[in-house]
Amino acid sequence: MSKTVLITGGTTGIGKQTAIVLGQRGWNIAFTSRNKERGLQFEKELKEMNIKATFYQLDVTDEEAVKNVIDTVIKDYGKMDCIVNNAGIAGENKLFADCSTENFRSMIETNVMGVYYGMKYAIRYYLKTGGGNIVNLASIAGLNGIPYAAQYGATKHAVVGLTKAVAVEYADKNIRVNAVAPGACDTEILQAARDAGNYDDTSLKSMHPMQRMGKPIEIAKTIAFLASDEVPFMTGAIVSADGGYNAK
Repeated sequence: MSKTVLITGGTTGIGKQTAIVLGQRGWNIAFTSRNKERGLQFEKELKEMNIKATFYQLDVTDEEAVKNVIDTVIKDYGKMDCIVNNAGIAGENKLFADCSTENFRSMIETNVMGVYYGMKYAIRYYLKTGGGNIVNLASIAGLNGIPYAAQYGATKHAVVGLTKAVAVEYADKNIRVNAVAPGACDTEILQAARDAGNYDDTSLKSMHPMQRMGKPIEIAKTIAFLASDEVPFMTGAIVSADGGYNAK
């Protein structure tokens, strides 16, 4: 029987590529986005690839809506084996004191509370079914201090903390919780930093010993690895997919 994954923020960047990678490996794909038009279009594209997929419109800052989507996915597919908490925003790319409080609150609501809600209701379901899998999206900014990204980094540090603590709490319940910490990756979020003028392609590439940025599909394959049954003894891990950034 095919496994079912729920991917939040699944219509762009890493989330989109994760849907394709897991779908091509035989998974049922449930994915979300706030953008209905983009979600329905991607659902059509996945089905044209012979991937069983369903789009669910969702704002992950709405706790009740997150719970309802998880319940609906379980009802529609009969189960949920993994949730990939991918939805995230970057907001401003400025020096700390120049950033707005409102923007920081917005990032906390999406990047922290959105992950918290997804984990909370997935775990409540997994406790009834004997186990399951959670993969969270962290960042090199969640493991280091990155200039012009203090607020974003704070939210990703929170994701790392949630991942590790929850993994320990439920390690004996057959619930695995891991996270991927990508380096600079050529996604829509990174484009905001470019547009702000804080980084360009040369500076972004030079951050990494590999002297290049990551590709969304490379991160997606790392997520697929963590979501698979290949690493049953791995939980609480923050897997760096960063071109050697954290090895420096």
